[in-house]
Amino acid sequence: MTHQSEPDMLVLHAVRLVGFADSGEVAKLAGTSHAEALRVLTESEHAGWVQHDAFADLDGWSLTESGKVENERQLAAERVVADPHDVVPAVYRNFLPLNARLLRAVTDWQIKATDADQFSPNDHTDLVWDERVLDELAALGRELAPLIERLTEVLSRFDGYTSRFDAALVKAKAGQQDWVDKSSVDSCHRVWFQLHEDLIATLGVDRSNEGLTGFE
Repeated sequence: MTHQSEPDMLVLHAVRLVGFADSGEVAKLAGTSHAEALRVLTESEHAGWVQHDAFADLDGWSLTESGKVENERQLAAERVVADPHDVVPAVYRNFLPLNARLLRAVTDWQIKATDADQFSPNDHTDLVWDERVLDELAALGRELAPLIERLTEVLSRFDGYTSRFDAALVKAKAGQQDWVDKSSVDSCHRVWFQLHEDLIATLGVDRSNEGLTGFE
């Protein structure tokens, strides 16, 4: 039976996944009410796990270093109960080659080499090039779906990544280019990035040393 994460942990974990966001976005990602998210954020701020900052017309919450440690402690304790058969690390191993392909696809969406500049920004006038990238994203979405299903059977909080990725891809294929890679919307790349962060946080993997872990 899938494990239901505690609401307090989900809110703290959502802050990690979004990086910096207002309480409404945190509540949405955590699947809690706005009032509940604010309660947990306030308590977590008092504990030194999150901080609230305001810049001009932007304000939001971010995780502190001690908050990251606490979040990973919570996730590790949860996995002991929820994942005795090590499904999450097995899925992570399957995810890594897909992640490499996703990064190549996003790079191809952003950069299209010319004779004069190998790092020339993609101006999206080559429809065949862009269609190839979108086809690769669609293929990645199809291969990702069974991995998310396996994760969700263990931890319910992984549910939703497939539908979010597919929804972003539909918009991208309809000509809304931002839905491939922009962080300002729930784009394919943003959804994928958050899933990647979710996996490495759950397993306690350092993203900067990911290739040196024993999970490959």
